Amino acid sequence: MATAQERTSRRDVAFPSGETTCSAWLYTPRAEEPIARIVMAHGLGGVRDMRLDAFAERFASHGYECLLFDYRGFGMSGGRRRQILDVTAQLADWEAAIAYLKDEGPPDRVVLFGTSLSGGHVLTLAARHSELGAAIAQCPYTDGRASRAGLPFASKAKVTARAALDLLTTPFGRRVDVALIGAPGSAALMATDDSARLLSLVPAGSAFENRVAARSALWFLRYDPGRVAGDITIPLYVAICQNDTVAPAEQTLRVARRIRDARIRVYPYHHFDIYIGEGFESAVRDYLGFLDALFGGAAGAVGNGTGDAVD
Repeated sequence: MATAQERTSRRDVAFPSGETTCSAWLYTPRAEEPIARIVMAHGLGGVRDMRLDAFAERFASHGYECLLFDYRGFGMSGGRRRQILDVTAQLADWEAAIAYLKDEGPPDRVVLFGTSLSGGHVLTLAARHSELGAAIAQCPYTDGRASRAGLPFASKAKVTARAALDLLTTPFGRRVDVALIGAPGSAALMATDDSARLLSLVPAGSAFENRVAARSALWFLRYDPGRVAGDITIPLYVAICQNDTVAPAEQTLRVARRIRDARIRVYPYHHFDIYIGEGFESAVRDYLGFLDALFGGAAGAVGNGTGDAVD
């Protein structure tokens, strides 16, 4: 039996966004016209080879084309301003990626897939784009207050101080960074007990950098994508990790229940467990079931994984 890699092809592509270009991998089924086309990007500071390529490969092996891209300023994408988390710019990159896939086929066969922070972006974009076919939000960031609540006080204080210093020194050509992932109490955007698991997803030779400009933290004071949940009309699968300290499950569930056409499933994992091992296998089976039920594929019905459906 052919492996997933043997059933797909992957090539490097790029598309314009703003004043630069975003680099991407385009995964295509070898033997058939794609059932639908999926656009994908990573969460907070992540790049495409940090296990999202495993999801894309699995989707493509089951007949779905996948465009997996890095945001401007991160990974292999262009941009002079590096490692600066700017939600407005990231959403613009998503819009450019959606436009790229729309040129390849009808918009109602375009699917959004996001995880963690990009899961929040998916909520924002799904509310904007009622013409798209569906979306999947994995452990989505929905509310800045909920995510900040899980951080140790020492981490919040250190990050806030560095963000203020970064803003003060930027006009003079200086910059202050903070870590993306760090130990509890450190100056890091993710500093919970299970945050360090993200580092285990980084392969050798990856372009990932464990740092961002400290001013990036200010986005979490004003970006609450869960507010648009009631405006979403396309089918949306929401995967929630029960023991999540990065995107707390209780808040995510409240948001998901406000989505008109949501399939909600809670998995017995921490935030980063869903990228690997049984967590990955369970989730990807359910995602394929969701997509196939909508687009006529053959993976089977939602519910083959280990998560619990929520009414």
